Amino acid sequence: MHTLNNLVLLTNNLYRNLASKISQLEPVVLLAARCYVAWAFFASGLTKLRDWDSTLMLFEYEYQVPVLPFELAAYLGTAAEIVLPLLLITGLASRFSALGLFVVNIVAVISLEEIAPAAYMEHVLWGTLLLQVVIFSGGRFALDRVAEKRFFNSYSASKAGNT
Repeated sequence: MHTLNNLVLLTNNLYRNLASKISQLEPVVLLAARCYVAWAFFASGLTKLRDWDSTLMLFEYEYQVPVLPFELAAYLGTAAEIVLPLLLITGLASRFSALGLFVVNIVAVISLEEIAPAAYMEHVLWGTLLLQVVIFSGGRFALDRVAEKRFFNSYSASKAGNT
């Protein structure tokens, strides 16, 4: 029994050491996820800007965006694909930009009458990575962290001093 307890303790210590080392990768993984997804959407937005006539045609005949007129959907979708990825990469308003791109991603999937399985899986991956940022924030390598320390910590300290 004593040997079994030692084995459990050894395994527990090994697991904790390994888990703490892996956890140190979290900011890098969050940054990589933000950059990967942001580039996919930003590249799509640039493609739409390069050939605006084709973009309007796609939104009119190919994409079936619910509720919105096709021209408004084209402008909003393209603007979101240009602005939100820039915010996401820099980590400024990370959760907001990730949530916005998550909505764009869902609208893109439901707007297509047919979507190839590989393209669908790519959208699922992007959605998963975006939800990760919405839930956990942009991580240590995000401007949100700098803004939070600078503005909100000083606000909390000044508020605490006034009471």
